[in-house]
Amino acid sequence: MSERQIPSLGVMTVNEPTRPKSDVARLGDEIYQRDIRSKVETRHHGEIVSIDVDSGDYAIGGSVVAAAGELRVRRPEARVWSVRVGYPALRHFGGRPLLRGQ
Repeated sequence: MSERQIPSLGVMTVNEPTRPKSDVARLGDEIYQRDIRSKVETRHHGEIVSIDVDSGDYAIGGSVVAAAGELRVRRPEARVWSVRVGYPALRHFGGRPLLRGQ
């Protein structure tokens, strides 16, 4: 975190990215597959898991906003990556969502 002087707003604290988005996605998927998937897949199918890729901490919710919000309560500086439990993608466009492995 750093402080920046913004004209007419004063000094604000700004979270500066420490990793490229591709690294956050790769780390998030690795943490999910290695540490979390087996714990959540049977009881939380279709829910969202948001993961702090720096700590491995995670939260589960019915939406990205709920899961990420819960995680940020515990870890305000979290670099968050989210996944839908049991699906290969967080969202889908058109048709029906595919289950993981289809």
